[in-house]
Amino acid sequence: MSDYYSLKICGLERKLERFPISDKLDIAAFIIFGDVELTIAGCKELLTKVPEFDVIITPEAKSIPIAYEMARQCGKPYIVARKGVKVYMRNPLKVHVHSITTQKEQSLYLGETETEMLRGKRVLLVDDVISTGGSLTALQTLVKEAGGIEVGACAFLAEGDAADRKDIIFLEKLPIIQK
Repeated sequence: MSDYYSLKICGLERKLERFPISDKLDIAAFIIFGDVELTIAGCKELLTKVPEFDVIITPEAKSIPIAYEMARQCGKPYIVARKGVKVYMRNPLKVHVHSITTQKEQSLYLGETETEMLRGKRVLLVDDVISTGGSLTALQTLVKEAGGIEVGACAFLAEGDAADRKDIIFLEKLPIIQK
């Protein structure tokens, strides 16, 4: 059994390290940080697949390079839903999230400034990997509470059963690996 999973995405091959999530299952860790070549290529491809939008929203932290690069390539703003309240966040909105990689409940927050940026706008939700959909659900709730209009949700990868969803846009499937 290999300690890595080979992934081909946007014509680029990457070896993803495997990590156990239970006695019977592993996940292949997709970490975009530092991979400029893949970030640029993947964002270019995603932008050809997503609907028209006014602003991008992404959860803190691993998907920030994707949201930034998509925003840079199309010239539209992006917002980061933070994992904690900062002193500069007036009247924060808060939602809870549970994801497969954090293995505990967390919260996502938007400050009043970010809420204003979303109100009445067509919003694209961006993540690195969609698996259980917990982060996506939290983003959807934030967008709705802020008065934004969700037009789509996208990620580089759909993991496990998420690859069967028809409501998300993604570049490649990522299996959950049976031991």
